[in-house]
Amino acid sequence: MATEHINGNGPEEPMDTSAAVTHSEHFQTLLEAGLPQKVAEKLDEIYIAGLVSHSDLDDRAIEALKEFNEEGALQVLLQFKDSDLSHVQNKSAFLCGVMKTYRQREKQGTKVSDTNKGPDEAKIKALLERTGYTLDVTTGQRKYGGPPPESAHSGAQPTIGTEIFVGKIPRDLFEDELVPLFEKAGPIWDLRLMMDPLSGLNRGYAFVTFCTKEAAQQAVKLCNNSEIRPGKHIGVCISVANNRLFVGSIPKSKTKEQIVEEFAKVTEGLNDVILYHQPDDKKKNRGFCFLEYEDHKTAAQARRRLMSGKVKVWGNVVTVEWADPIEDPDPEVMAKVKVLFVRNLASTVTEEILEKAFSQFGKLERVKKLKDYAFIHFEERDSAVKALADLNGKDLEGEHIEIVFAKPPDQKRKERKAQRQAPITFSDFQGTGRGRGARGVVRGGASQTRGRGVVTPRGRLTFSQRGGPGTSRGKLNFEKMIVLKVGSIK
Repeated sequence: MATEHINGNGPEEPMDTSAAVTHSEHFQTLLEAGLPQKVAEKLDEIYIAGLVSHSDLDDRAIEALKEFNEEGALQVLLQFKDSDLSHVQNKSAFLCGVMKTYRQREKQGTKVSDTNKGPDEAKIKALLERTGYTLDVTTGQRKYGGPPPESAHSGAQPTIGTEIFVGKIPRDLFEDELVPLFEKAGPIWDLRLMMDPLSGLNRGYAFVTFCTKEAAQQAVKLCNNSEIRPGKHIGVCISVANNRLFVGSIPKSKTKEQIVEEFAKVTEGLNDVILYHQPDDKKKNRGFCFLEYEDHKTAAQARRRLMSGKVKVWGNVVTVEWADPIEDPDPEVMAKVKVLFVRNLASTVTEEILEKAFSQFGKLERVKKLKDYAFIHFEERDSAVKALADLNGKDLEGEHIEIVFAKPPDQKRKERKAQRQAPITFSDFQGTGRGRGARGVVRGGASQTRGRGVVTPRGRLTFSQRGGPGTSRGKLNFEKMIVLKVGSIK
């Protein structure tokens, strides 16, 4: 029986609540995709608010969202909604990043602190309006520029030597403070600030690519050790994109062609293999090689694949590490070099034979032979230039020798050598122990090889890829080979 209104105007009609809920045209599509009712409603709210459109999210993001329970999916969407999406170009990938971060926090049992503040959006907006650059934000990095507006640079993409690495950045610092500092050196191509999704703060480092090498070098001079905030000094150096891997445990009977064929089967982007033969047996290699890839990205992918333990080469799991990056010497310094590096020498070649072959071009200071390579020190550079032009590729005792100008040792190498020779004290190892062999490194102290419990003094014992020290072809981290051979220090 219907109840009467107090004023006697008739029976009370039941309230129709369905009209109060507004859905977008895509709400039914979300339900049909398999999302729970409440999750579909929350995502639809984000659609209606105009923060993201249905077309911005691909099937991958929706499928990943379905893998969460209802509570987890709602928390993910809440974080996604609260994020500043104004500079996010790929919103689908960003949502996937939020989901990945949420799972990581669940495993660690951590939550985002409400006190963690992001950038001042008003200052970021003012910066972008002033410079005309774009900003692309993902969960892992914030990319300013790349390419820059034509008003700043209209040329081709910068080449090697134009990127710098910036370290020791305060974690709550963003583009509004970094860009004004570095644009003093020259036009910026892009600036990539690495972000920590778990904290919402930066990781303490960034990469800045300039439009010219001169600007990058100027940035190092101007900004290295500069005080970006009171008491906070940043470190700046030229960044070298490494595309070379050191691979050990190679069968010594394999040729370069066989190694290329084998690694091309299991990795992509392989450009070249650098292989060295044993001095006393040219038919055998030295048990290691260097793999050179198209770029850093393909090298990193190859490294992860080879280190996974799932990929075997000739039935064995190989050891893989980054090769030390090649650092181009200063052209002005190289123009004064009077020392030649000679490789691929036969075992019968002695220092006396080398002295006789090279002294015809000028007076020698000394000759030093080590295994199948040697260093020839001339008194005058012109004599070294003549010897290089005349003897490079010529036959000496049955072998075609290769000659280049030796790369002079730089200050960083001298510092590493001093570190290796410094006595090791107990304090060097404090803080490194963590389970079976520490993974971390104590600054100024020692590094510890993963899982092997082998402690080695910080600073690498290096051996050049050209067969000896001092060349411009990169370096082999010989320390790792020693660790693999010795296994432990007694």
